[in-house]
Amino acid sequence: MTVMVIAEQCDPKQADDKTLPTNAYLVSYEVDGEMKYDIVMSGKQVDIFDQYYDKYKKSFKGMRQSAGCQRPNLWVDKNNKSNSRKRKKRSSAEKEQ
Repeated sequence: MTVMVIAEQCDPKQADDKTLPTNAYLVSYEVDGEMKYDIVMSGKQVDIFDQYYDKYKKSFKGMRQSAGCQRPNLWVDKNNKSNSRKRKKRSSAEKEQ
C-alpha cells in the first residue's frame, strides 16, 4: 500500500497535465467548509481511497483519474531533485593518467 502525493492542496486544473502518470488521481475533500484537491498516484485506486477515507471520513468527496499519459515506471517527479545523478569530479592526478 504505497500512495505517493504528487501535489497537495493544488488547483484541480493541474490534473489535466498530460505529463502525469496514468495511475494519478485527483482527490477532492473538504476541510473547514473549503474544498481541497490533491494529486496522488498509487498502484491501486483502493489504496488511495482507504488512505483518504481514513483521514477525512465524511469530508472525503471523491476522486477521478487525471489526464496523465506517461507510463508510471517511466515517470519522473520534476519537483524531486534527488533523481538527478551527481558526478564525482576527477582530481588532477586522475586526469593525467
